[in-house]
Amino acid sequence: MLRLARSRDWAALCGYGLFIGMMAAGYYYNLTFVQLGLEDFGTRVLGLSAAAVARDMALLALLTCVVSIAFGWWMQRRGWGRRFRLKLRLALAVVLAQAVLTLVCPLVQTEAAFLAWLAAVSLALGVGVPAMFSLPVDLIPARARGEAAALITASAYCAANLLPSAWTFEVFRSQALLMLLAGGVGLGVLAFVRHPWLEQLAGQHRRPEYGIGRFLRTAGAGAPRLRGRMAGMITVMFGIYFVDSLGFLRLLKTPIYMDSAWQSADFDVRLFIAGVHVIGALLAGVLYPALRLRGLFLWIFGVFALAHLQYGFHIRLESINAVLSMPMLYALAVSLYTVVNFALWADISTPDTIPLNSALGVALSGWTATFLSTALAIHWGEQLSLARHIQIVDALAMLCFLALLLVIFFSPARATKRSALP
Repeated sequence: MLRLARSRDWAALCGYGLFIGMMAAGYYYNLTFVQLGLEDFGTRVLGLSAAAVARDMALLALLTCVVSIAFGWWMQRRGWGRRFRLKLRLALAVVLAQAVLTLVCPLVQTEAAFLAWLAAVSLALGVGVPAMFSLPVDLIPARARGEAAALITASAYCAANLLPSAWTFEVFRSQALLMLLAGGVGLGVLAFVRHPWLEQLAGQHRRPEYGIGRFLRTAGAGAPRLRGRMAGMITVMFGIYFVDSLGFLRLLKTPIYMDSAWQSADFDVRLFIAGVHVIGALLAGVLYPALRLRGLFLWIFGVFALAHLQYGFHIRLESINAVLSMPMLYALAVSLYTVVNFALWADISTPDTIPLNSALGVALSGWTATFLSTALAIHWGEQLSLARHIQIVDALAMLCFLALLLVIFFSPARATKRSALP
């Protein structure tokens, strides 16, 4: 950002800020209102059983995934990945639809109405994923995507820790409405007003530093291809999201861990956790372009495993007072993987392939994993003890860590290098 300011490239700088603001607001909305607020709405406001809410949230995840992949495929087939203004208009339509749905949510009184409402939410979210996650090829150069992802993550998690006065549906809804209405006005101006800066942004995807991702290389007649397998990246990110939500949703129902950390009455404690999120995000923004993804994934799984191991020991010892290092490590791991998620899919894409690639990556790894694990965590809340639940999550984190370690150790490159040694 400083480099753009020094060169007085105000159009590119505004595009940079536009993407960071849009994605930070969108992630805050999904993190608070959709994931946490709707679970509270189903159980406390509608009075549904935990099993019913778990089933409904799983349907939300699967339907969003299907819509996202289908619309991403349609965008790619129509060549919409190169049409900046059209993507802005799609984003505007999504924001307006979410605002209306958020506004009318209190009118939902039955589970049948709740399911119909969730189906409409899934449609809006499914369209929003490929539309918004395909904007980096227009707005963020590949060398700066780690930095942009760090600022998105830091902003969203800092706000999520400091702004809500209580983690309830009503609080999340009022904040979401203000954010969506303001965002709708801003996007409406950008989507339809003609300005030289917007014309410049609409053509930036043609420049190699914007249109060619970090993990692509030119092969043969110049056709870019992946360095690695996208399926492997999706699988690893799925595991990270799954482990995170499966553990955190159970901790959310445990007062000793919430009241002393994320929902503490002491503002300094919440400020500390928000600060850890910010520091973790900025560190990830530095590490993302500097390290190979496998090494970064190892750090993420390792920190998650250590955090859950601390919770497991704390539960077994039946300690009364929680230790602040537990949410600190958890916040650090969450910030690390969120930065990777916001930067990765554009870095394995071109303007032609980013709608489908981002839809596959975000829908399969992010949405599906998050809400399937959310549903499982709600179901396990009635079936398993806290100690057993956290023990399983910690085992999954360690299993993923060790599996990734074995993949790295026995990779073909290392095998070739070892065979070449005398």
